[in-house]
Amino acid sequence: MSGVLRLVPPDEPEPAHQLAVPVPPRHRPRWAADPLDDLAEEMADVCATAVHPDEIAAVLEAGGLTGEQITERYGRNDAFELAEELFARVPRSHPEPPPRPDPWRVSPGACLLRSLVFTLPGFGYTLAAPLITGGRHDGGLPAGTGPLAASALLAWAWNQGLAHRAYLRLATGGRPAAGRCLAVGGPLGALLATAAALLLPGPAGAHAFAAGQALYLAAATTLLVLGRERLLLYALLPTAAGGAATLVEKPPVVAGAALLLGTAGGAAAAAVRTVLQTRGTEGRPPSLSPLASLPYGLFGLGCGVLTTVAALGDALRHTGGTGTAGPAVLALTLSMGVAEWLLHRCRGRALDALARATTVPGMLLGAARVLALCIAAYLAALAVLSLAVALLWPHAPLPDPTRTAALLALGAVLWTGLTLQAYGIAWTPALLCLAAAGTETTALVLCVSAPARDQLVTCTCAAAALLAVATALLGRITTHR
Repeated sequence: MSGVLRLVPPDEPEPAHQLAVPVPPRHRPRWAADPLDDLAEEMADVCATAVHPDEIAAVLEAGGLTGEQITERYGRNDAFELAEELFARVPRSHPEPPPRPDPWRVSPGACLLRSLVFTLPGFGYTLAAPLITGGRHDGGLPAGTGPLAASALLAWAWNQGLAHRAYLRLATGGRPAAGRCLAVGGPLGALLATAAALLLPGPAGAHAFAAGQALYLAAATTLLVLGRERLLLYALLPTAAGGAATLVEKPPVVAGAALLLGTAGGAAAAAVRTVLQTRGTEGRPPSLSPLASLPYGLFGLGCGVLTTVAALGDALRHTGGTGTAGPAVLALTLSMGVAEWLLHRCRGRALDALARATTVPGMLLGAARVLALCIAAYLAALAVLSLAVALLWPHAPLPDPTRTAALLALGAVLWTGLTLQAYGIAWTPALLCLAAAGTETTALVLCVSAPARDQLVTCTCAAAALLAVATALLGRITTHR
């Protein structure tokens, strides 16, 4: 109680903020009502929320009520007996705590913006088609596929690990520490990815595009970690405009290269400017193990391989690919904004489910229900996006059931792996994704079965394992600390 319980003479007014024990008239007749009823009504709030009579006794004694006054006015021996009587008369009424704000609530608009910056770079491959092919094809694949894939996979893995390390620096040392990490790691990753592309034979245009792709991915990682998605969107406008123009008429090779160069250069300039703005005099954060971000990079490598095989599977099998891989991968990148929003919703809903649970099985069931609802919502969104992109993609047939199921299985692997990573569980999704990528690649090279069927079986098994791990871990209180 905020006020002090005390006794006052009958002619002295009681302050509004204090709780006064009502004083019965000095000459109360024997047949009058029990004054304890009045006291119980006056102290109803205190008595209703008390979990033990001693709490009420402490309030009575703090108010200055003596044993003599208790005996004379209420006919009880002491404050403890009086408190027990009040505790028995007033029913328990513990108020519900106020609703807890969701710490993981995120704006859908922010996730939509990130979805755009994940998807728009795909138009760059349309503009760069003349550069990648070089006018030649090797076994059904464009001549520049090797350098491009090597550069993309290395950059994907490197920047996934770099982003994790920069986020750790951001949490422990602020923006200056994150800026220093990105200033060193970004250019180094771009150089390594470019070198990987140059090691493989291919047209000069493919090597140039691979170098620009590596530069763009390093800049995009920097801008996304430091919260500059809008700058990245502005840098992508030339490529987006050129890609949209190709739906009507393909622009000249020089014009396409100029648009690509404008995007890569604009993103790099924005990243450099953003890093320079983070320079400060804050102390250095605690040191990190060189291997702290390794599982995140391996997870990025596994996801990159799975996505690349899904995109190029038909061509690698020499079946005269149908061209439906492009729409599928575009739908997958478009769904990443929905995936991020549902990931935040999953974390918030999981906390609510654990707060309502009263038993360990109830906690596990609540976590499983939240996971099932979130992943079902994500897969539904991915299926709708896949159908929409196939309808809008020029000359693309509708995806067949096997391809759609394989794409959904891949989406389940990506979303569940990212969910586990968000809880700091990195090695499990990394190893499972690498195992799935290795299995699918081996089956593709050995021509065991159809690529879509391989992807469906492999990704379904990996997704089931990841979901089992996620359900078990999210059902523990310690996971949500």
